[in-house]
Amino acid sequence: MNYELPEVSQFRNARRALPVVAALLFVAAILFPVWRIAVHAVQYPETVLQVRVYAYPRIEGDYVELARLNHYVGFYYPDPVYWSPNFEPDPYAVDVPEWSLGPLAFVAVGSLSLFVALAPTTEKLKRGIKLQLAGTVGLFAVITADIQYRLYRAGHRLDPDAPLIGVDPFTPPLWGRYEIANLTTYSRFGLGAYMAMTAIALLIVAYYYRETEVTVDELPARGLVTLLSFLFGAEKSSGPDAEVEGGDA
Repeated sequence: MNYELPEVSQFRNARRALPVVAALLFVAAILFPVWRIAVHAVQYPETVLQVRVYAYPRIEGDYVELARLNHYVGFYYPDPVYWSPNFEPDPYAVDVPEWSLGPLAFVAVGSLSLFVALAPTTEKLKRGIKLQLAGTVGLFAVITADIQYRLYRAGHRLDPDAPLIGVDPFTPPLWGRYEIANLTTYSRFGLGAYMAMTAIALLIVAYYYRETEVTVDELPARGLVTLLSFLFGAEKSSGPDAEVEGGDA
């Protein structure tokens, strides 16, 4: 069976255009940090240490200074095992080999998004969008859970020979504030993570409009109508008339 590319005009439809944009965002996200850490330390009273972590084994910012501080409590950057990072992993560090596979995950979901957008028929397109969305959400849910688990392991496997003794095990959060010894740390998502979230949101919109031929330039108006229908519909269903009807029933 010969495969024919969809006509260019079909890519004006949201269900084809948005997966293409999502594919570009997934791949481009590799180039930007996915996680940011800001550390307030009494050893650096005039500055806030900033560390940026990528989807592959790379850390930027004040990671050398932070590594020195972490050394006192026996907490170390993870060892990606299969990829030489831009820092020297400590022998006591937790092994995180899946960190080396981060770019593969982003490229995989990006390639699948593009593959779905190029589906030869409408039925295959609709089915592809559904499977792509479910697979992408599932994959990133597993990645998020795995990262949090590795953070738990790192915080509960402190080096017993660390200079500062008596530090209780802890779990650094992906998002939030935590304190350890005399360090106050704030964790936030980076630009790469927000790009991936935006890509997933675009796939959700494509899935929502998969049964229609709504074009990209029609989306703002469609979105406004949907929002107003939801708001006024909810107001109507909870208004006095709804109570009367419920009482009559």
